[in-house]
Amino acid sequence: MASGTETSGSGDIGRTLELLWDTGRRPSRGPRPGLTLERIVAAAVEVADRDGLGAVSMRRIATELGTGTMSLYRYVPGKGELLDLMLDRVQRPSENPADLGDGGWRPALHALGHATLALYRRHPWLLEVNQSRPILGPSALDSMEKVLARIRPMGLTDPELISVIVMIDGYVVGAARTQVYEREAERSSGLTDAEFWQAQEPVLVKAMSSGRYPVLSSLSEDAFGTGFDHFEFGLQRILDGLEVLVTARRAADAPATGDAPAAADGSAAPEGPA
Repeated sequence: MASGTETSGSGDIGRTLELLWDTGRRPSRGPRPGLTLERIVAAAVEVADRDGLGAVSMRRIATELGTGTMSLYRYVPGKGELLDLMLDRVQRPSENPADLGDGGWRPALHALGHATLALYRRHPWLLEVNQSRPILGPSALDSMEKVLARIRPMGLTDPELISVIVMIDGYVVGAARTQVYEREAERSSGLTDAEFWQAQEPVLVKAMSSGRYPVLSSLSEDAFGTGFDHFEFGLQRILDGLEVLVTARRAADAPATGDAPAAADGSAAPEGPA
């Protein structure tokens, strides 16, 4: 799977924004009155989920919907604009990473990390899109609004709050890419993960007994096992680091305000005895 094969914002930006925010002209009724922009975008997402982003074309989507290609152009100018509509659609509330439950900023970021990983698993084609300059539609802004509302009590500056979101997303993208690539390697090679490593075992055993790799050979048998949750371990360490920062900021601010510092997760710190 190639990375960055498509780029968000590559279509007509003005027209894309009209479609996302429903501010443009609506197409006149054509020979297929049941055809809507919603159905077109949904079909495109289904094709991308099933066959990859490279399979998405105006002709293919028209075939999926049982209509002519020209009918689609009444609703969306081309694939560039369609891609941005697809990106915004998968962030809707039903699968929105910003549905973070209850609690302070730490539980919210923990939920965000896992929900975003699940989003990439459902839609692996997202890893093929360069989203460095996204077109911001209602779903994207709803998502950011919900996350910021939950993490604002961290007490960080506004640029730092944005950086927290970028940090979590960057970590998740790396983990998701590894997981998706593993699945793709198994599919393309026909070898399971266990079969792949078993094929290397005789050579690796010999290398470990050579004395050339004393640290590697001293590792426990479960060091590279599948039972350890590397994603959760890394995510918790990121949150630990943020908690240190939040605690330090609140300790520094407490003398100036005269208020008792809140707990690092955003809840009020318990008061001591009178």
